[in-house]
Amino acid sequence: MRKPITAGASAILLAAIASFAAGGAKMKITSSAFQEGGNIPSKFTCDGGDTSPPLQIAEVRSEAKSLVLIADDPDAPSGLFTHWAVWNISPQTNSIAEGNPPKGVQGTNDFGRSGYGGPCPPSGTHRYYFKVFALDRELDLPFGAKRGQLDAAMKGHIVAQGQLMGRYARKK
Repeated sequence: MRKPITAGASAILLAAIASFAAGGAKMKITSSAFQEGGNIPSKFTCDGGDTSPPLQIAEVRSEAKSLVLIADDPDAPSGLFTHWAVWNISPQTNSIAEGNPPKGVQGTNDFGRSGYGGPCPPSGTHRYYFKVFALDRELDLPFGAKRGQLDAAMKGHIVAQGQLMGRYARKK
């Protein structure tokens, strides 16, 4: 009877160690425009100016060589929808001004263009995640690369990460 409990505890410990090694260390990403779990103001959506919100980044690990910023919607009808992807951002970056992309390489979002594309849910309230990743290297990806390419290039290089979630529902 003891073996399953010990094996289960060992599996949990190994999973925790693997999670930390794969980027389980935490960073902070916040916005002065909305709180964690709060509503994203319409000016940052397709119903407003489609402007990127101001973001602040803190607790970047000293071994970080670059940052990646991704904004996505896991509630989209077709599955995960990427609204913004930027990589090779300087690890010294601690704020991103409203409406200004950080200096880095812009990827192609799921609207089919580079840059920020704000929340624009077809129905209901969706969750939007602004994620920051600290990497142990810069990525050798060209301007306009797609999310799948970015995810593959980041694999095994994440030293820390953080996320901020906001919600948005269109007013009809």
